[in-house]
Formats: sequence, C-alpha cells, structure tokens
Amino acid sequence: MNALLAGVEIGGTKCVCTLATCPDDIQAQIHVPTTSPERTLGNIATVLDQWRLKYGFLALGIASFGPLELDTKSPALGTLVRTPKVSWSGANLTSLAGHEPFAIQTDVNAAAIAEGRWGAARGLASWAYITVGTGVGVGSVVAGQPLTGLGHSEAGHLRIPGVDTIFGACPYHGDCVEGQASGPALEAGSGIPGPDIPPDHPVLERAAKALAYLCHNLVYTSLPQRILIGGGVILDRPILLTRIQEHLVRSLSDYGAGHEIAENMLDYLVMPQLGKQAGPMGSICLAAEALDRSVNPAC
Repeated sequence: MNALLAGVEIGGTKCVCTLATCPDDIQAQIHVPTTSPERTLGNIATVLDQWRLKYGFLALGIASFGPLELDTKSPALGTLVRTPKVSWSGANLTSLAGHEPFAIQTDVNAAAIAEGRWGAARGLASWAYITVGTGVGVGSVVAGQPLTGLGHSEAGHLRIPGVDTIFGACPYHGDCVEGQASGPALEAGSGIPGPDIPPDHPVLERAAKALAYLCHNLVYTSLPQRILIGGGVILDRPILLTRIQEHLVRSLSDYGAGHEIAENMLDYLVMPQLGKQAGPMGSICLAAEALDRSVNPAC
C-alpha cells in the first residue's frame, strides 16, 4: 500500500490542499482562496491539522509561487522574497509544517517534477514546465534535477523586445513575459475580464508572441527535450497553444535544434498530461521525496 501524503500548492489566486498517494488515488482536495498571508496560511493549517488527526499522513510537500528562499542552510528557508504579490513578501511557509518530514519548492518546479514522475515528461532527462496564470512561472529540470544556483529560475521575467509596456502587469518589469502574458496582463491590455476575452482579441496574440519568445530562450539555454505549458490561461484557451507553436517555429528559424523542433512541434510544445492537477501533484511529489529522505538520508 502506498504512503498517504499531504501537499499544499500555494498560488496567486487560490491554494490547493491535497491528500493522496498518486494522481489516481486522491483521497481529498480542498481549495483555499489566496487572500492575506495570515488568513490564507491559517486556513491551510486548519485543513492540515484536521487531516493529521483523521488520517495521519506521513509527509508534507509545499509548492509555492515565488521568489522563494530554498537554501536549506538559510534561517529564512521557505520565505517569500520580493514577490510581485507584495503583501506576501516575508511570509514564511514552513509554519505549515508539523512533526512529519516536509519539503518545499517552487510551484512550477514541483509541477515539473510531477510531470516527470507521472506525466508528459516521463523518460526524459531535461524538460521545462511553464505555467501561465496569475503570473508566469517556469520550472526547468536539467539532467533530472530542478535548475538551481543563485536562487531558482525566474524565466517568466525574461524581457521581451519591442513591446508596449503601458499595460505591463508586472510591477518590476512591464516588458517581461509575465507582464505581457499573465492573466492580469490580458485583462489590463483588453479591459475585459479574463474568461470573457474573445479568441480573436489582439491581446491574446501579444501573449502568444511573448510566450514563444520565452520558449525560444529556453530552447537555447536550458536545452529542454520537451516544453510543457499549462496554467489557467493556456488550459482554458487551447487555441493559444497553436499560436505559440506557430510563433516558435518562426522564431527558431531552423537554427540549431530549431529544424528538429519544427518537424516535431506537436510533440515538443505540449500541454501537461496531468492538466490542472500538475501543481497539486507536484506538492505530493515533494512529500514523497521528503518521506524517502527521512527513510534513507543518503538519498
């Protein structure tokens, strides 16, 4: 019997608490609105405490939007730093942990790991996962490990040349991918609530070009064998994927791996196999890794 695990995905609009062993065995899943850090984390803690008493899960995974301090040697481990969601800057997410083993990671890195374990990246050594929603996040896995170094990847803030920054939705860089293609950017650029933006609106073409530039840069830097692109903005508008694919072919222009990618585009730039469960299952993956480390510290 597989171990029962708990996971929390903390997003800019909502958080998802999951109790599961794997994608095919979700025992419970509760959504908590993302409001203030105090209220949101308090509500999540209540859910986890109830599950601890009722089920006694064995480990906890926390997957959150960033930027996030992930240095395990830092006293600030699990703290959000200078995030575009300004009121959350300084919030420490490790307060959710109890006595069980736990692990914390960015939401996009966790989703990428889940796709490698259960989804569209199985069998690959290197891949990238992009989520487009309240923000634009990128999780890059290189040689089987999330890309790390000076912090974690923030490729959603790569700047896009020649764009109009008037409606840029990122408070740090209006001309970055997030500033041009996130849900708030679409609403700011169109003046229309996100779900009501028609498929032929110019703001969606602008977003498709920005996301294609992002994929172009990933192709030539982290060298993904496949790019997965999800999040509400994409999953709710499948036509956007086609537009991004078309722009990416033109952008790569047959250079380097560009020719091979163009010939296999429908298998190269794809939606995540786990769909909207990629993020929640990412948190479950983190819990599984934490449990493994507690059993075998050498892992």
